[in-house]
Amino acid sequence: MKLLIRGGSIAAGFGVTKSYGDILAESLAGRGIEVINRSRYQETSFDGICTFQADIAGFAPDYLLIQFGVDDAFGYVYRSEFQENIVQMIRLARLSFNPGIFLATSHAFDNSHDMDAVNIFYRSLRIVAKDLGCELIPVHSYWSGLLAEQNLISNDLVLSDSRYPNERGHEVIAEAIMKKLDRIFYNKIIGGGSR
Repeated sequence: MKLLIRGGSIAAGFGVTKSYGDILAESLAGRGIEVINRSRYQETSFDGICTFQADIAGFAPDYLLIQFGVDDAFGYVYRSEFQENIVQMIRLARLSFNPGIFLATSHAFDNSHDMDAVNIFYRSLRIVAKDLGCELIPVHSYWSGLLAEQNLISNDLVLSDSRYPNERGHEVIAEAIMKKLDRIFYNKIIGGGSR
């Protein structure tokens, strides 16, 4: 079974030696799930569409995890364009190989202006997940809950450029994603479904 991650800088693990993708790969290897990461630094949802055949369809994964948004928000992609790009990726995937699809948000920001900027894109992911029946992984909610629980601020979990999580930040993202994956995979096993 294959899980493919497609996103931008965060999913690519920019600035860290061990990304959340690496953590997921280690965690899922024992379950017979191969993790393929086709994410790249500063890529937006437009790149996700442009390279769909090579980066996604060519692997025909059983599960597809899409995590765009932060590079789009800071790269001046319009929210409407972003939302349409995500919809198109989902439609193309379903037509080509019909995977289980996860849409993941990213981390929360201490700076309220930055948080407002990314929240627009996180809301778009929520809308698309609901409209098209995908699984939403609200990483930013998990992140915020952990900050409150451990009396931290987001800057404790990011690099000097707050767009990029540090090693501990990637661990938090991996935890949020694994909680959702565990639930889905457990239900599929119990329910007897292949996906």
